[in-house]
Amino acid sequence: MYIKAHHCSNFVDWFSRGDEVLNEAEKKMRSIFSEHDFVMTTAELMTEKIYYADIQQLLHDGLIEKVRRGYYHWIDDFDGSEVVIINRLFPDAVLCMETALFYYKYSDRNPHEWNITIDKNTSRQRTKIDYPFIKAYRVEPSLLTIGETEGEIDDIEVRIYDRDRTICDVLRNMSKMDKEIFNKSIQNYVRDPKKNIPNLMEYSKALRVQKRVKDLIGVWL
Repeated sequence: MYIKAHHCSNFVDWFSRGDEVLNEAEKKMRSIFSEHDFVMTTAELMTEKIYYADIQQLLHDGLIEKVRRGYYHWIDDFDGSEVVIINRLFPDAVLCMETALFYYKYSDRNPHEWNITIDKNTSRQRTKIDYPFIKAYRVEPSLLTIGETEGEIDDIEVRIYDRDRTICDVLRNMSKMDKEIFNKSIQNYVRDPKKNIPNLMEYSKALRVQKRVKDLIGVWL
């Protein structure tokens, strides 16, 4: 990495100049990553004149980690939220299922993985990441934005499904869910004054869960 103050050709050169210069280099590198929400692509790194040898050095010293091919996350002193990484890696995805259930307080279990819905045509390679843990639900493109709304997690704006779409998704995937989470989610939705039954019925038709809505929710309304 070229830094005018010391005219070094790249970041690796800093490691032979002593602790003081090394600390300055780390601060500079952290500053660069911070401008990208602590997640940078290989292309972005190269734009900053951070090349392959620099990246390998940063990986070796535990300052960054590879999230997936072409994406790197700054580790040292990072106090941000995982949702920053989710937004950077999956700007086209919508938070759903147990992540949304926890967000709306329909479930008190904080999921150990981020649940996202993506276009079914999205490359499966994109979702093969080491960090953070995710679970991807794939749907037809026409269903992706149904019930999408804006939310806020850790003071960061996110794409997330509204209450009614979330419950429709729960009904679609009920056979794969923990029974306790499923039952509590339905009960809490029924009691929620913010639920929107017209939306629920509209979404259930598009998502083909009308009968389940009638059988499992209709009896409580």
